Amino acid sequence: MNEQGMSQNGWIESPEHNADGNSLTALDAKITDMFPGVTVRKDLVNKVKGNALVPSYVLEFLLSAYATNTDQASIESGVDRVRAILANNYVHREEANLIQSKIREKGSHRIIDRVQVALNEKTDLYEATFSNLGISQVIVDPSLVKAYPKLLVTGIWCMCQIGYAYSGDPREVPWQLLQLKPVQMSRDDRENYMQQRSQFTDSEWIDLLMQSIGFNPDLFSDRAKLLHLVRMVPFVERNYNLVELGPKGTGKSHIYSEFSPHGMLISGGEVTVAKLFVNNSNGHLGLVGYWDTVAFDEFAGKGKKAGRDLVDIMKNYMANKSFSRGVETFQGEASMAFVGNTSHNVSYMLKNSDLFEELPKQYHDPAFLDRIHFYLPGWEFEQIRSEMFTSGFGFVVDYLAEILHNLRDADYSDRFEKYFELSSTLSTRDKDGIKKTFSGLMKLIYPDGKATPEQMEPLLRCAIEGRKRVKDQLCRIDSTMEEVEFTYKRANDGEVVAVQTLEELDYPQLYWRGRVKENPEDEDEAESLVGGDATAIGAVTAANGGEANVSAKETNTLSPEQQETPVLTPIERLAAKADGKQRELIENQRGITYFGLFGPYLAGAKKIVIEDAYVRMPYQLRNLAEFLEMLLRCKNPDEDVAVHLVTGHNEPGFVEAQLNGLNELASTFAQLGVNLTYEFRDTLHDRSITADTGWEILPGRGLDIFQKFVDGDWLNPLLRHQQLRRVKECKVTYQRVSEK
Repeated sequence: MNEQGMSQNGWIESPEHNADGNSLTALDAKITDMFPGVTVRKDLVNKVKGNALVPSYVLEFLLSAYATNTDQASIESGVDRVRAILANNYVHREEANLIQSKIREKGSHRIIDRVQVALNEKTDLYEATFSNLGISQVIVDPSLVKAYPKLLVTGIWCMCQIGYAYSGDPREVPWQLLQLKPVQMSRDDRENYMQQRSQFTDSEWIDLLMQSIGFNPDLFSDRAKLLHLVRMVPFVERNYNLVELGPKGTGKSHIYSEFSPHGMLISGGEVTVAKLFVNNSNGHLGLVGYWDTVAFDEFAGKGKKAGRDLVDIMKNYMANKSFSRGVETFQGEASMAFVGNTSHNVSYMLKNSDLFEELPKQYHDPAFLDRIHFYLPGWEFEQIRSEMFTSGFGFVVDYLAEILHNLRDADYSDRFEKYFELSSTLSTRDKDGIKKTFSGLMKLIYPDGKATPEQMEPLLRCAIEGRKRVKDQLCRIDSTMEEVEFTYKRANDGEVVAVQTLEELDYPQLYWRGRVKENPEDEDEAESLVGGDATAIGAVTAANGGEANVSAKETNTLSPEQQETPVLTPIERLAAKADGKQRELIENQRGITYFGLFGPYLAGAKKIVIEDAYVRMPYQLRNLAEFLEMLLRCKNPDEDVAVHLVTGHNEPGFVEAQLNGLNELASTFAQLGVNLTYEFRDTLHDRSITADTGWEILPGRGLDIFQKFVDGDWLNPLLRHQQLRRVKECKVTYQRVSEK
């Protein structure tokens, strides 16, 4: 096996590498330069697949041999060659008889098929069955079974040379297995892999991993990328237990069926003790004895049933990495991933049941759920769209899968302990779940195990959040479950940091079911569209996008004592909410609006200066328009407010559109008492909003706080309700101008 494919029989010949990065992105050029021979352009898979029902790693194995060049002509030639191989050698089930005839007439023929082997105890011979070719009882040399034991379980995709020799004896099978080669790389390239990792920045490396699983990283936030990487943790971490429940069409099962030859995806309804663990009748180990990851597809469904014995043995395996059948105890290393669809949205589940509500009754069991290391929030993944797939380069998946398989030997679970201390209230299972997730993410992003505290902290927070989601729901299901503090302490400054789930931030009243929260200053956020009473679109408080008006009826109902106190105007009441406390926005959080962030500090302002270098693109102009709309609710009705924008204007291709947009905004809002002027300053870097109210606001991202969304459809409610949008991670600092 060489770097690019199978070479011993001459079937796959390695083409000469011809790097031509003129049309490549900087990252793609770096990828192909640092990892020659083990990368492939990811959009080529769909070009060659056609109606061949083969996993992506089979196709990428072929593409890595013929289409690794970056030269377009060479790529097209390689794609044609792979298509020819699939046309001539891949066995379609409906063409099985034709291929059998071809083998007979030629004497032998090369095929691509899924092969499974079983021991015939009557003859003491290993016999192979070819799924698509439809032949069985083909004699297999014991050395092949010893080299590739997974042939004995559910079978693996192989490249085979099949011969035909009829002896005249009806008891003998004429089919002969002349050569067999599994479609996976057998060499351990970890040393080179880690060495080349040092040539990439963290963001470049994460983007490379995203492209390797087929996605365009430019369309995903940092949090979304990290959650996608969590899907890969079962492949790199032994005995890791993951649950992902969410809406349909988000690619939950794709990575387990297409990403790795070391993973097995099975339907949740097809699980038996014999298939999963051990067959008592013959003593054969099941899936957990041979695969790195066993994923259960369509695991959710209240009506589904599972045997009590299966659930019990699964609980023991998930906790102790062992299982027993009869008198013998077996060990296993397979991780387990449970994926399924939800019938309701998050707010419904939090209000009426819990986030595990869709699981079958037998699995909706605290003892089973407590063994889950991470609950991946499937509702945070967007439904897969064609534009989300990448046309860039990524690792050949079986190469990356082999690296991750070998990294399972490493253990980075304690690497953070020098810099961070987990809360002492956490249970042993809580800590195990956090440490295993952290270890897996470290192996993916920092495969040599070396990272700074600043690099480790986001991974630790992610790991804590995923386990917290499990534990919080367990406390709902089992009232005897003791609540713990999901916090950690930084060694450098002693600060204790509390970790929250996004559901907790988005739906605080539903998440805690009306209990008093520890942060009363956040109460106003609870009644936004996505928190508290999520059924009433108009129920939004003044601090988070609601109306700041006090009705005459409210004033007339004040007690005599209250009426002696001067009644504040709505604008004065709003300004009184300005407390100067820094706001930290969590990535993908909902319920955040311009009104909630800026309104109290701009209430009653007559002059406002916005300095933001990036009000150039159409979506950035939309942000400015929404900011000006917000000011209509913050100004006194009988007064005008002057807004001066300082920004940049050197975005190629958008200068004219930017000018037209700014002029249109100035004209429209002038009629409403908001007078917009602007100037361009290309040396501008900092972002600030200064008002004559005495406040200066320093928004880390300026007005660009929201994640990208499809904004061309006026039917999309995200266009009209900022509360429904997810935000980017940033901080907003408030300070008195006199304090500057």
